[in-house]
Amino acid sequence: MIARPSAVLDRLPLRRLPLRQRVGVAFTLVSLVVTGLFATVTYNLASSYLVDRQVDAATRQADVNVRLIERALATNPDGSGLDELLTGLAGEPDTTVALRRDGTWMTSGRDVDLAQLPRPLLDLALSGTGARQRLLVEGIPSLVVAMPMPDGAVFVEVFPLQRLDASLRFLGVVLILGVAGSGVLGLAIGLWAGRRALLPLTELTRAAGRVAGGDLAARLPEGSDAELAPLVATFNRTAENLEQRVARDARFAADVSHELRSPLTTLVNAVAVLTRRRAELPPTAQQAVDLLDGDIQRFRRMVLDLLEIARSDTLQREPEELGELVRGAVAIRPGDRRPAVDAPGSVTVPADRRRLDQVLGNLLDNADAHGGGALRIGVSARAGRGRIEVDDAGPGIPPEQRAEVFERFARGTLANRRGDGNGTGLGLSLVAAHVHRHDGAVWIEERPGGGTRIVVELPGVTG
Repeated sequence: MIARPSAVLDRLPLRRLPLRQRVGVAFTLVSLVVTGLFATVTYNLASSYLVDRQVDAATRQADVNVRLIERALATNPDGSGLDELLTGLAGEPDTTVALRRDGTWMTSGRDVDLAQLPRPLLDLALSGTGARQRLLVEGIPSLVVAMPMPDGAVFVEVFPLQRLDASLRFLGVVLILGVAGSGVLGLAIGLWAGRRALLPLTELTRAAGRVAGGDLAARLPEGSDAELAPLVATFNRTAENLEQRVARDARFAADVSHELRSPLTTLVNAVAVLTRRRAELPPTAQQAVDLLDGDIQRFRRMVLDLLEIARSDTLQREPEELGELVRGAVAIRPGDRRPAVDAPGSVTVPADRRRLDQVLGNLLDNADAHGGGALRIGVSARAGRGRIEVDDAGPGIPPEQRAEVFERFARGTLANRRGDGNGTGLGLSLVAAHVHRHDGAVWIEERPGGGTRIVVELPGVTG
């Protein structure tokens, strides 16, 4: 079975990198390929040019030396004065000149074992054809030039190539460093270009995050890019429609709750009168009054919670010490069964006292109604955030349902599992709303040893 190309690409390590890094890697690879090819071509052309010049110069020098030796032999056929001539022709200390005449070698300059020279090179010269070859002579890069002479003589000159070799090595190092530098520069340019190209997506992600966090006024800035203009317009229009819809829903809930307060007050007062005269009623009527009183009280709490959720007034933030706040909330709880307060240190955060009192009250009410009562309230500071933990004695909440309990009217989904179902289903929803207005977070964990732990974190710890 042949794998799809997209599936193969998805398995490549490069596909797992963020888009900005993939752009940077792409720029780096392109830069390395281009500069690598340029460096390779430059090195080959430069080395060929320098070597050819050196070889031509050495060949011309050897040809001149051969003519000088032929002129000296024409003047002195017995070979007198050749030693001095060869010494003068040697020139540099690392240069070697040698003359093979009548089966005998005469040398001058750097001492070289002529037996190490390639035999085919000398055979070509003996046959009347000049030859040259680059090789290592006793560890030194050299150019060996062999020139034929009259009467079967052979002239050999060994030119050192250390300077040429050092120049080529230096050129190679410079080109390699240039390629490496171009790779680093390509990576930097790629990351910069990726950041610039992804800037609209970054702004979109930031704005979407603000909307998801409850800031419905977040908008994307208008730009001059014609390709991005439709995206910006669509996002801003969607955010504006969402803000208007949420505002309408909040106004509707507030209006309904407000309109219900007057008849609700009448019902509460009427039930209170019936409750005071409960003893005068027959048993069936007494049971009906008790049921009516419970439902009216629940209805009253629901209306008050809806009004609180719909309120949009600003927070009155003041420094509040969480440990003191928790102790006060526990102290006013009815009954003798009160949770232990674990607040060893002072943790102060900027908060709205009224809303925070309501958060604690609702958490304790939730624990009493659905968790067998609160066992412990912990207060601590972690990473600059104040942390409140409320542990209960209940059976716990399955992980897949922990996010649902913060939804409005979520009581019904858990009523058969956690408590008698007398709550309004708005308590934890109101907790989440108040905590998010403080730029905090609330979630549910499993309490060590079993049960539920609801965690509230608020930013801005000052002590």
